[in-house]
Amino acid sequence: MRGLTVAAMLLVNNAGDWSHVYPWLEHAAWHGCTPADLIFPSFLFIMGASLAMSVDAQISKAGHIVDIRKKVLWRGLRLFMLGISLHLVAWVLIDGRQFRLLGVLQRIGICYAVVAFLMTYVRQLSSLALLCLAAMLAYWALLGWGGSYEPHLNLVDKIDTAMLGKLAYSFDVQTGLAQEPEGLLSTVMAMMSVLTGVWAGRAMRDAQLMHMLAGAAGLILLALIWSAYLPFNKQLWTPSFVCWTSAWAILLLLGMHLLIDRQGWPAISKSLGVNAIAVYAGAWLATCVLAWTGWANAIYQHVFIAVLQKQTGEEFSSFAYAACFTLVFAGLAFAMNKKGWRIVI
Repeated sequence: MRGLTVAAMLLVNNAGDWSHVYPWLEHAAWHGCTPADLIFPSFLFIMGASLAMSVDAQISKAGHIVDIRKKVLWRGLRLFMLGISLHLVAWVLIDGRQFRLLGVLQRIGICYAVVAFLMTYVRQLSSLALLCLAAMLAYWALLGWGGSYEPHLNLVDKIDTAMLGKLAYSFDVQTGLAQEPEGLLSTVMAMMSVLTGVWAGRAMRDAQLMHMLAGAAGLILLALIWSAYLPFNKQLWTPSFVCWTSAWAILLLLGMHLLIDRQGWPAISKSLGVNAIAVYAGAWLATCVLAWTGWANAIYQHVFIAVLQKQTGEEFSSFAYAACFTLVFAGLAFAMNKKGWRIVI
């Protein structure tokens, strides 16, 4: 499942022409949840499921808790710094690109470190569930106290404007307002997506598949009810969004488990999952280099537009570029896995 989410990330992030993208490959402009909006929460979810296996295994082997905590904090820091490094590359190579402090890998690093660290303190699943629910209710209260759920008027954007300013994803010089999709306060809610993955990982480990199905159904119901008062919103990572995306991630994990582990279907995305972070970083660097050299536009215009546009339209040409880009890195990941190469960040 991790490999599938990485492939989806590459597909969504590398359109040939951002003016011509299929709606299902675009994120919701503000409120709402498109198929593209399911991808990052699903990655965080499967990271939580992996933590349920790895951290629990280390603790059960009588590993020294202090050493485990140091290990997870150090890995979280490495992921964060890798994200910073990639943003520095983009800042240097891409004209007009401002340096951005936070981002996808930074959020992954923070969520990984905090949730894994928390798991060494809170062992009972019921306690983690109560903590998750309390955090979501508190976040809802904070958003309500902030006065609005709309862009720039909500508490999340206000905090990011005050704390990040020009280091945010977008910053309006005239108004002084900033927006950061992987912002400070919303990252706390992203941790809840990881915690639902921890629950699902433990349920799968213990073969409690009906519990997973019931949990997904319960989360869908809760999400639909909650969304009437607090809309799905990826930028704010609202609790209703957490419940909705986690439910579909549970169903996807359960479906892949039944098809691959039980029915013997081929795990075609496994190679991407083995080197997920390395593939993501490599794709980022490739995107920066292609933009810097002008090759990205040249390849798109002379190959995809020239060959496909008249027959298939601009949206498909843009999609085909992203699909080929994704297939290149899927091939590299397959070759790496074939040789037994694993890059651990």
